[in-house]
Amino acid sequence: MSDTGLIFDTDLFLIRDLTPVSHDPSFPSAVKEIFERINIHHLLVIESNIVFGVVSDRDLYKSLSPNIGTKTETPKDAATLNKRVHQIVSRRPIVLPSNATIEEAVYIFNTHSISCIPIVDHAMRPIGIITTRSILKALSEKKIAL
Repeated sequence: MSDTGLIFDTDLFLIRDLTPVSHDPSFPSAVKEIFERINIHHLLVIESNIVFGVVSDRDLYKSLSPNIGTKTETPKDAATLNKRVHQIVSRRPIVLPSNATIEEAVYIFNTHSISCIPIVDHAMRPIGIITTRSILKALSEKKIAL
């Protein structure tokens, strides 16, 4: 195993089991259910088989009123449940090709306020994602060295 230049297609920290969504489903209820059901933190928004954007659990919770389900909930608060994916998706996400290095990913995580990078092929079709958690997990299991 190389200490530098490790590429994503080694599967050490690339998450290939994706749950893509379209920007058409009602949001956040459907996406909230997906996050909770499969215990994930990021969804790729796919249109015409290419990466359109990313919805994170942070995007979800920022879009909801904190008064949902409380005595002080108003119709305006309840309306936040009717937002669509396209209203809160992070469009045109930063992506990396499958031959990118771990150093490139770490640089992006350190210079942008993101926790997920879609890994794409030459046509912007998703291959998987890398997350800050997947890197930390690989480091803690001593599968990679920086």
